[in-house]
Amino acid sequence: MDNTQVHQLPEAAFCDLNTGALPVVQLYVMPSFFLAVLILGLPLNLLSLWVFFHRLRRWTRSTVFLFNLTLADTSWLLALPYLINYHLDDLYWKLGLPLCMGVRMFYHNYFYLSIFFVTCISVDRYLAIVHPLRSLVLLGRRQTCLLCVVVWVGTLLLSIPVAGMTLIQTCPGSNRTVCTLYILLSETGESLPFSLVCSAIGFLFPLFSICYCGLRSVRELRLRPRRADPHNQQRRLRRVLCAALVFFALFYLPYHMSRNAAIVMRVVYPDSPASWRHADLAFSLEMCLCSLITCINPMFSCFMGRQFRREFHGTFAAMFFLCPGTRLASVISKRTRMTVKRRQGLSTVAPVCALPVPGPQ
Repeated sequence: MDNTQVHQLPEAAFCDLNTGALPVVQLYVMPSFFLAVLILGLPLNLLSLWVFFHRLRRWTRSTVFLFNLTLADTSWLLALPYLINYHLDDLYWKLGLPLCMGVRMFYHNYFYLSIFFVTCISVDRYLAIVHPLRSLVLLGRRQTCLLCVVVWVGTLLLSIPVAGMTLIQTCPGSNRTVCTLYILLSETGESLPFSLVCSAIGFLFPLFSICYCGLRSVRELRLRPRRADPHNQQRRLRRVLCAALVFFALFYLPYHMSRNAAIVMRVVYPDSPASWRHADLAFSLEMCLCSLITCINPMFSCFMGRQFRREFHGTFAAMFFLCPGTRLASVISKRTRMTVKRRQGLSTVAPVCALPVPGPQ
């Protein structure tokens, strides 16, 4: 027997593609979502990386966290074509067990990278508001970089068990090989404890941290004496903290609830696969919705940092303004065009389709 394949009882979630709504989601909805996310998210994240590398001359702590968040998004998007091809090919995995394990582990790893870096941003804003002087010691340049390394290594270690629970199964009758997902396996001896631990460490702890930081920061801002605030910094900080909570409410909470529900249904009804279908369907749809995070994070970065937002908008506008024959050029405001000209050091905008070149240092 080939040591890269595991022959065992067929899993209905992977092998039965003729019953219920789950096959429709797996064969049509998921690849459509993933493809749309790839087409929209990859250019946005590559543009964000370009802005980080070429336009931002002064990096703050939040900038470092946002950069790592964008880097994680871009890495996951570059691996997404493997999943798209798998679902478009009727769940027929042809790339072997190592790559199957890598793709499943990478998806899990990216998901918690996103959670932890959003949490780091919230904690950073809390320290800047409530403990401004102490934050310079607690999160200096070296400590910030070290924290990012710890997040990358920690999430990788948290995702290693996924590789051990990932299998390649051969479906009887069709002789089709599938790359399993540990959440949809009938054996729950390892998947349930692992999912609960990840939910506690990777979701509940960050959620409580964000709630605490948000409440303390808002309270501190309200206690401060009112004074002139021409840049609306206090309002912007409150919006940042609220945005982090909205992220958890819309994406992370339903995902963890549906994931744990899919596994628990297998524990409660071990001999009734028909009872699992609704939970499996909800989880599969949540996988689709959570993939949208990679498209939203660049907008979140614009919302978080005024400097990044200004450079991102200027670069995005210049991409269309510098392309001859583009109708969008006519709607770019005069102020935006003058800003692009000033940053490029040009008296007139050159009629070539290219990204703006950073000015001399």
